[in-house]
Amino acid sequence: MLRTLAIRDLLIIDQLDLDFEPGLNVLTGETGAGKSILLDALGFVLGWRSRADLVRDGAEEARVEAVIDLAPGHPARTILADMGLPAGDELILSRTVSTAGRKTARINGARATAEQLQALSDSLVELHGQQDDRGLLDPRGHRAILDAFAGSAGALAATRAAWSAWREARATLATAEQAVVALRAEEDYLRHAVADLDRLAPRSGEEAELDAARRLMQASGRIRADIARATEAVSPEGAEGLVTEAIRLLNHATPAAEGRLDAPLEALMRAREALAEAEGSLRDTLEALRLDPRMLEETEERLFALRAAARKHGIAPDDLPAEAESLRARLAALDASAADTARLARAVTGAADAYQTAAAALTARRRAAAGRLAAAMAGELAPLKMERATFTVAIDPAEPGPEGADLVTFEAATNPGAPAGPLNRIASGGELSRFLLALKVCLTRDASGLTLIFDEIDRGVGGATADAVGRRLAALARGAQVLVVTHSPQVAARGQHHWRVEKTVAGGRTLSRVVPLDPAGRIDEIARMLAGDSVTPAARAAAAALLGG
Repeated sequence: MLRTLAIRDLLIIDQLDLDFEPGLNVLTGETGAGKSILLDALGFVLGWRSRADLVRDGAEEARVEAVIDLAPGHPARTILADMGLPAGDELILSRTVSTAGRKTARINGARATAEQLQALSDSLVELHGQQDDRGLLDPRGHRAILDAFAGSAGALAATRAAWSAWREARATLATAEQAVVALRAEEDYLRHAVADLDRLAPRSGEEAELDAARRLMQASGRIRADIARATEAVSPEGAEGLVTEAIRLLNHATPAAEGRLDAPLEALMRAREALAEAEGSLRDTLEALRLDPRMLEETEERLFALRAAARKHGIAPDDLPAEAESLRARLAALDASAADTARLARAVTGAADAYQTAAAALTARRRAAAGRLAAAMAGELAPLKMERATFTVAIDPAEPGPEGADLVTFEAATNPGAPAGPLNRIASGGELSRFLLALKVCLTRDASGLTLIFDEIDRGVGGATADAVGRRLAALARGAQVLVVTHSPQVAARGQHHWRVEKTVAGGRTLSRVVPLDPAGRIDEIARMLAGDSVTPAARAAAAALLGG
């Protein structure tokens, strides 16, 4: 239950503290006095979308605080626990907005977001505003209303999930089919290219190896003669022979040299070994450089084949192995595409079946709820002077979508014997207001702990009909807190607690204030609502009669 609402510097309200009560609370006042501002303030502290210019002229920020009593087991307690926020018997919501547009919210003193306020508000307040009957005229909203009455949240979630899975499966299949079409278009090229590369069998780094070998073979004719002469120069017939002769001579002289020839002798022996090693390497090189025209031709053919393949594919020769692997993978995908598309098609069929099952369960729930809603509406319309009106819920097949495959339309007949038809063609403005009131009562009947707010739900009706609306609101308020903004004296007279909203001008500033009314004040206010600016004794007598009735 909403217990207090404190407003500071919001629009044309400088300071206002309201203490609400259980039962039917009515707010009256002349048009433009500021009744809607109270709803703006409440919506702001509950995190609803609000207008941008909320801060009163001359103030730095606007602030709204609401104190709400939470009964044991109230749904808001679970929401608070899920948010990790403190919860108790008293819930304090506060929100400020600066002239720069910066907003700050708190829940029981803890910083909170607008989204958290909104999540809480659904369990705290139900607002039925002046635009709701327009929504009642739009069949696109009827399905959501029926689902709310049916408690279809779980079935709706299952249907949305099944629709999403079906849509994803269809998209995956379509993508795979498009890929297959693209692969089929280049199938001949793929098979030919893969066969060519498989025959070529390129290796990474092979082009550099072949190029080096080719250059060496081409140069062998020029350098082989020099290598041969160098081989002769270090052979036993050349330098090696001279070193061997020097070693022989020193060996004869060593005994008489008192060790002075040992070091030269060892150096010469090392030199002879090095010369022998160099001669062997040179002879191996001569053999390797023996020009084989056939080997040169084969090397060049292989090198040119690699380079031609690289040019054909527009890549470097070293990238040919990776290109071959990529082409083989695309060809393998093409060869496996038939099996893949068949598997994906089966997945689409399975997802479609799952969606049909979920949508059928949702349809069954809606059809069952449609009869219950029509019966509940019949019970609510009678006290609203519409006992001869009928209300039905038509459910027809519609294009499948995330919320099922049903077209839901509210239909009514307001005169006996007249055929039923869509609400927007059958009901007048006053009748729509009563249909809306009856519908909202049906929707909130099982809600616990909600504060119900009706903003001019009674417009378009008067006299006995307005009295019937007032009586129904009063009956509804026996088990809940109801706030009504009204211009109807018949409705205002049914209130248990009454406030008048006034607009004053002082010091060049326009301010709005809310005045709680005592019994005498209520008579004066209802008399004003009956008679206008000039309140007569007859109007006061009529007001007293309304209050006494």
